[in-house]
Amino acid sequence: MGGGREVPISLEGLRDKNLMQLKKLNTALFPVRYNDKYYADALSSADFTKLGYDASYGSYYFFINSSTLINLLVILKRHSFDFSSAYYGDICVGSIACRLEKKEAGAVRVYIMTLGVLAPYRGLGIGEHATYLPFDELLYRVCLRSQSTRLLNHVLELCSKQNISETYLHVQTNNEDAINFYKKFGFEITDTIKNYYTNITPPDCYVVTKYITQSKK
Repeated sequence: MGGGREVPISLEGLRDKNLMQLKKLNTALFPVRYNDKYYADALSSADFTKLGYDASYGSYYFFINSSTLINLLVILKRHSFDFSSAYYGDICVGSIACRLEKKEAGAVRVYIMTLGVLAPYRGLGIGEHATYLPFDELLYRVCLRSQSTRLLNHVLELCSKQNISETYLHVQTNNEDAINFYKKFGFEITDTIKNYYTNITPPDCYVVTKYITQSKK
């Protein structure tokens, strides 16, 4: 929505103490369930995996239509979302989780396993008339706007600093919003994998890759 209020987001690294936050966020955002290897890879990726927290919690929701706030809290409660375990009372609203992969000759590339942001953090405008979606869709549909941009930019900047020239991910073939989002950052479709997914339709995915040109010093 235009004229939305900018929400301050703080990025925190993934550690054992906040791992459950990532698990619950993934349950809310994605139709697939991730195994222990996913979380082990995310933990070992160091700064390449980040959780985004709403640093304004306690003041931001004053500006949201009251019925939207009530429905938001009801849905979070339904999914047993733990407010108390986020840092300093902040709410975990998004994440980017990566895996570092070794290529031939010792080079490293970054695989983006997941990138997602809770839907209310699109930036609801002050005084605007809310456009209501079904509550679960409003809350949990992946947001590919400002907060996702910040999370993705963090990883791309880190790749550049560490001289990592390739990062890639898988995107479901019918997810045009995600494909267009990544293309804005210089990603391109480099392959198609049939029957990549087992529990969602369509099961096919694109491999979406960005080759990062290292600046000469």
